[in-house]
Amino acid sequence: MTTDRNQEAGAAYSHRSVLLDSAVDYLVNDPDGYYVDGTFGRGGHSRLILGRLGPSARLLGIDKDPEAIRAAKELEAQDNRFHSFHGSFAELGAAVVGQGWQTVNGVLLDLGVSSPQLDDASRGFSFMRDGPLDMRMNTEQSPSAAEWLATADESDIANVIFRYGEEKFSRRIARLLVERRQEAPVETTRQLAELVSEAVPKKEKHKHPATRTFQAIRIFINRELEDLEVGLQSAVDHLAPGGRLVVISFHSLEDRLVKRFMRDLARGPQLPKGVPVTAEQEASDFRLVGKASKAGAEEVSDNVRARSAVMRVLERTDIRKNSQGSA
Repeated sequence: MTTDRNQEAGAAYSHRSVLLDSAVDYLVNDPDGYYVDGTFGRGGHSRLILGRLGPSARLLGIDKDPEAIRAAKELEAQDNRFHSFHGSFAELGAAVVGQGWQTVNGVLLDLGVSSPQLDDASRGFSFMRDGPLDMRMNTEQSPSAAEWLATADESDIANVIFRYGEEKFSRRIARLLVERRQEAPVETTRQLAELVSEAVPKKEKHKHPATRTFQAIRIFINRELEDLEVGLQSAVDHLAPGGRLVVISFHSLEDRLVKRFMRDLARGPQLPKGVPVTAEQEASDFRLVGKASKAGAEEVSDNVRARSAVMRVLERTDIRKNSQGSA
């Protein structure tokens, strides 16, 4: 996830939305439609979406982070077309129904951790700044990363680091962590980063050895992949005909999940050979829009966090689904 270049009023940390214009170009195909920004952040995408919408349109902003919701409430007070929902985009269905909507014309998901979360040392997401080892996107939920690492089994820690970080030295890291926590709890980002650096025997060029471990623990603590699976399905379940799902991913695990989900829907039902079916039964209700997009050289130069971003777009094409419900 990433907000616009200017520090917004009341926000302590700025946030630049990656692929900002192109994401909104793909998303908004009806200026009078109803839309969902499933990862509000600090409102970079939401503000641009509102700029493309007419007076009767509506936009719902969702975010786990209480700090993001505070910014969303400010926007809500400024623009009566905008509403906010504190929670995960996995709860998109309940959030949409809560607005009294039947369907929406577009859903945007800008995945991963935001710049304000990374830049605020007290949130514990980055090994570049020492702070408490928290990593929770929703600070009102438990456990924090430190709390989990204090009690988890060595095998569970190793499995999380390997599965979500694809770290080949996951067992070495887990073993050393369990040894060290018997002497003193691992409670800060610096402690964890130094421990991982010590455990990893081979260092990758231009990459901090703790990168994969931090990513893995963050994904696990926040249930990011589980929420993504639920959120993707909920998004397409609520799309009106012609509605689009736009997803920006920042690492391979997310992108593989999104790519497979969209590909399978666009293919349509995969029926055994020889089963008698009509053309309508074989047809898909969805299509892929364009190819996967990446940030250009200029954007990457201006915002290094854009270098790994991949955007994919899916559109509902069937005409059998009911049209947009009113608020």
